[in-house]
Amino acid sequence: MSQSAVGRARARLAGMLARAAPQRHDSVVQRTSHWRSGWAMLGWVAGVAWQLQQPEVWPLAVYASLVAVGLLGLCLRVRLAWLLAGLALAVGTCGWRAQHRLADRLDPQLEGVDIAVVGRIASLPSRSPLGEVFQFAVERASQDGAPRALPARLQLSWYRQERAADDARGDGAPTTNGGSVQAGETWAFTVRLKRPHGSLNPHGFDREAWLWQHGIGATGYVRAGVRDPVPERVSGAPWWTVDRWRQRIVQRIDHELGERPAAGVLAALAVGDQSAIDRPDWDLFRATGVAHLMAISGLHITGFAWLATALVGVLWRQVARRWPALARHWPRSRATAWGGVGLAAAYAVLAGWGVPAQRTVLMLALVVGLRLGLRRWPWPALWLTVMAVVLALDPWAWLSAGFWLSFVAVAILFAGDPGQAAGEGRYSAFRRWLAPLMGLLREQWLMTLALAPLSLVLFGQVSVVGLVANLVAIPWVTLVVTPLAIGGVVVPWVWHWAAGAVDALGAGLQWLASWPWAVWTRPVAPMPLALAAVVGGALLALRLPPLWRAAGALLLVPALVQTPWRPDPGQVEVMALDVGQGSAVLVRTAHHALVFDAGPRWNPEADAGDRIVLPLLRSLGVRPDLIMISHRDSDHAGGAQALRDAFPEAQWRSSYDDDAEHHCLAGQQWTWDGVRFDVLHPSPSDYARPGMSTNAMSCVLRVTAGEHSAWLTGDIPAAQEVPLALARPDWRATLLLAPHHGSASSSSPVLLNTLRPQQVIVQSGYRNRFGHPAEVVVARYEARGINWVATPQCGAATWRSDQPDRVRCEREVGRRYWHWRD
Repeated sequence: MSQSAVGRARARLAGMLARAAPQRHDSVVQRTSHWRSGWAMLGWVAGVAWQLQQPEVWPLAVYASLVAVGLLGLCLRVRLAWLLAGLALAVGTCGWRAQHRLADRLDPQLEGVDIAVVGRIASLPSRSPLGEVFQFAVERASQDGAPRALPARLQLSWYRQERAADDARGDGAPTTNGGSVQAGETWAFTVRLKRPHGSLNPHGFDREAWLWQHGIGATGYVRAGVRDPVPERVSGAPWWTVDRWRQRIVQRIDHELGERPAAGVLAALAVGDQSAIDRPDWDLFRATGVAHLMAISGLHITGFAWLATALVGVLWRQVARRWPALARHWPRSRATAWGGVGLAAAYAVLAGWGVPAQRTVLMLALVVGLRLGLRRWPWPALWLTVMAVVLALDPWAWLSAGFWLSFVAVAILFAGDPGQAAGEGRYSAFRRWLAPLMGLLREQWLMTLALAPLSLVLFGQVSVVGLVANLVAIPWVTLVVTPLAIGGVVVPWVWHWAAGAVDALGAGLQWLASWPWAVWTRPVAPMPLALAAVVGGALLALRLPPLWRAAGALLLVPALVQTPWRPDPGQVEVMALDVGQGSAVLVRTAHHALVFDAGPRWNPEADAGDRIVLPLLRSLGVRPDLIMISHRDSDHAGGAQALRDAFPEAQWRSSYDDDAEHHCLAGQQWTWDGVRFDVLHPSPSDYARPGMSTNAMSCVLRVTAGEHSAWLTGDIPAAQEVPLALARPDWRATLLLAPHHGSASSSSPVLLNTLRPQQVIVQSGYRNRFGHPAEVVVARYEARGINWVATPQCGAATWRSDQPDRVRCEREVGRRYWHWRD
């Protein structure tokens, strides 16, 4: 994460350790050369990066051969040999581990069947009004009394909301008021599972990669309907488990603070439970650039280690007085140094052992080991060693944004001002008092400048007010909120003081977030331009000659001014987003854009408009001119309000708006950039007709570019399809968005025979309970030679009028070996 003060804290900690270490003449200090191991670690990092780009894993024999070649390469005393050896070892071991994880995934034959499982709650449950989501470590499983092999780790949902209608239908939907599971407990459940699968859209969140990183081999839900076995708590959590203590601390915070929003922040700072922070708070923290402070970061671990080292030193004096022999055998320098690192590691484990925590603990341990061993490494060697170790522990940490923000931030701090703290003793008293303030200001400016391009690459936005916000938030959170959050573990009433400090900070952040241009967004740049911009930001931040800094500024320019691709005049692009069981389509011409439907609403706190459609629009630099919602059903209109709030200037059309001026009506037409848009349904008489279903009222839009056209149909059933097609017997469709997600009640033979579409896109959910697309509809497509794709297998599906014979699938373009495959 962006850790603007971690360099100073680490430098002071290192200085404390250096002063505590036995003093010897400088000639005794060994400045060893580690070029060979450095080349091997560089090769290791490159090998991990290469292996993570593979669309398919290779045979196990290939990976075994690479490991053997790597071990042989280490026997040679040549730099290139060690570089290639590190690369081969990384590819071989990472590929072997990938093979193992793939073998631990759910058998497709066990998808959608009832399975009895017994196991342990392996994470802190994430709770919402609808229920709980948690990771589950399987101990044994059976189906109809026969043992079954399941993945070692599952992600399960236990719903609280009753769905009596679904249960009455007998489709196996979860109907329970939920339980209250605790981390570390052993439970017996009946579950239904599916293989890891998630929506896949350009520049969007890759849920399948997240599941892979966490070693989750299947997802599913607890079966707890009226006809299902009752979930049973087999045993409580052992007292010594870390998860049990984390859970108890979170519960004590909730008990002490009740519904105060600050409770989530304190839980995140005390034990790393980031799911406890409400989404509006996360949005505020991101907008003001302080989100890195609301999780256990290197800054918190370093600060804790600094305090722990001082505390151990005080305690060791007392120990030395009572047991002088022990003090002689284990000098105070070693006790305080390793004691501080040990307590910091314990805090990191209690906080969930994330990548920033791992990096910081390893780096501190290396610093202590080298200082006490009277050796010094240059910072690049230290930095590269820690990166290699982190990737050895978890190669897929490379995929997380936190990995990059964390290591880039530390590299900039090391390179930007190495050894700054060492000279503080030469300053006057006034300058020593002023130095921390000036150091904080400079470090924050350094991080803001260096990490802004990386933030734009990863998130498509950067906080303009982040510099001001962090100047206040870093010392406030580090020196006030975090110590109080940890202190509350011992003295619970202290959490009220901590909550007050969080509330005061929140008020200031709200004020900053209300500033115009508080957040600057830019379209996501192509990878070559993005990498150049990151290098440019680093060159600008470092203490380099003016010529180098000028080169850094030039490297930034292409990524900042680049314009995303748009269709040529007279051409159109239609992108059917992968939103699960629902619909959302982006239509782009040379200078205009239209959003047709906004995706489903999954629960009161999440919808596809906010989670999928808006991030995609921002990453492409699109501000829609018109938003058209076909009908009011939740799977089409669930994300509409998020889009309406984000783009109040956009025109609005729907079949259900109270204002008739916003209705979509047959006969409406307009032209953008040589592309014609025609609304075909509903007619004015349909609005006056009582009893019309929401599906029957769906807006239907035809987009025509030259000889090719695309039909967006909402959920119209056959009763509306037939007259719509027969009224225009000469019209054809190059692309058809399957009506009603491929339901058997739609895609009638009359519609298909009249329009004769060349391509059909079906927007539906993976293993959806409606069975979309219906087999009878698929048979109609195939009988007529119509090419069709469905978003669960395709991801986001993109069709262009200048390439009418193909549909581009996001799963084919960005395929990696952890992605779902049929």
